[in-house]
Amino acid sequence: MVFSSTLFLFYFFPAFLLLYYLAPTKLKNSVALTASLLFYAWGGLNFLALFLASVVLNFFLIRRMHPSVGWQKRIYLILSIILNVGMLFYFKYANFFLENFSAVKTSLGGGALTWEKVVLPIGISFFTFEKLTYSIDVYRGVNKPLRSFRDFLLYIMLFPKMIAGPIVRFHEIADQLTDRKAFETIDHKLAGLFRFVVGLAKKTLIANVLGQEADRIFGLAPAELSAPLAWLGALAYTFQIYFDFSGYSDMAIGIGRMIGFQFPENFNNPYISRSITEFWQRWHITLGRWMRDYLYIPLGGNRVSPGRLYANLWTVFILSGFWHGAAWNFIAWGAFHGLFLVLDRLFLLRLTKRLGAFSIVPTFLVTVVGWVLFRAASLGAGLAYIKQMFAGSWAELPYFNQEFRFTLVLATGIVFGAAIPHVERAGLKLLFTQQFALRRAIPLTLLTAVLLILSISYIVGSSFNPFIYFRF
Repeated sequence: MVFSSTLFLFYFFPAFLLLYYLAPTKLKNSVALTASLLFYAWGGLNFLALFLASVVLNFFLIRRMHPSVGWQKRIYLILSIILNVGMLFYFKYANFFLENFSAVKTSLGGGALTWEKVVLPIGISFFTFEKLTYSIDVYRGVNKPLRSFRDFLLYIMLFPKMIAGPIVRFHEIADQLTDRKAFETIDHKLAGLFRFVVGLAKKTLIANVLGQEADRIFGLAPAELSAPLAWLGALAYTFQIYFDFSGYSDMAIGIGRMIGFQFPENFNNPYISRSITEFWQRWHITLGRWMRDYLYIPLGGNRVSPGRLYANLWTVFILSGFWHGAAWNFIAWGAFHGLFLVLDRLFLLRLTKRLGAFSIVPTFLVTVVGWVLFRAASLGAGLAYIKQMFAGSWAELPYFNQEFRFTLVLATGIVFGAAIPHVERAGLKLLFTQQFALRRAIPLTLLTAVLLILSISYIVGSSFNPFIYFRF
């Protein structure tokens, strides 16, 4: 169920909020959990029993781990990691390894393998990371394990963030799972509603419009792509994925606020970054922090020799690419970003510092090229597309309708307008404010109503409403 669907907006979400607000405090978690189970079952009923079984086993493993010491404690942690990573590996990567093994076997003269394709459960990448963070946080003594299985299941399955994040680490909302009274205020609910509607508008009014043309251009054969058209398609997708994914994160954070949860931020104007290092401090922030704290630092972090540090950076980002998708183009995308992170450490950061604000341009262009690898159907298709970007003919662009042209200009203005410090501060203040005086609440409510009406009008009148990160 997509947040921007009529089913969610007109039926599921209003019914959930009504029941949640009417429920007494002691039943609010039960209402939220029931809604989350229904939300997941709508798109993944076949996997619900298996998923619940893994959560139950993980819960009791960690309960046994907490009072243990020494090697026994480590054994319980290892079992939990094997359980969670093993499920992710099987469901997400089994097809990838079998396909590649079959291709190698065929190239050596053997017969191709046949197997029943493994279906990918919705959101498995995100809730696997959250189960891992629970296990590791308890092992490290950051938090004690939850006493209630209902609260633990709610942490894993809370529907606003379960399918596509933000990746919420256990210690960030451990206390809120049992007591949210401080955040269940009118101001928080108003701020949450505004944040949700902003995200909905970003998704429907910008990402969807650009996505239709991006899909059409990426669907063309390389021979049909001129260099300007290839760059235009890459640019459209670059803006589409940002407004799509950041819009979803805004909606998730907004729903969380409306019911008393404070989820971490996931985006901070990433396209005004002056280096790829800064880009990854602004893009998918919760994933970057997870990789840093649970992978990069355990590998040695910055406390190792330069050669080992560069190898660690590259390893982390190759794994990050593989986490996004079981295909070579995702691995190449991760390696591409890893390369520029290493180059940043070697010399690029010194160069971009000299360039100042002008370094936004080359950083953005590197990001655009990387997104082509991410968007392409395969690594070969991605490389062929990039070739046309740099070596294609310079034919005149075909006609694009006014809606697309206006939306592209609007997206460009929003993205790069944030490079002006005053504009960025004003935008962040508006999104993050949690207390509203009446003189601010009234215009904010009117703006929310206008954006909501426009977004719903688009949803009702269009059949194009994908969500990019559902496949991850």
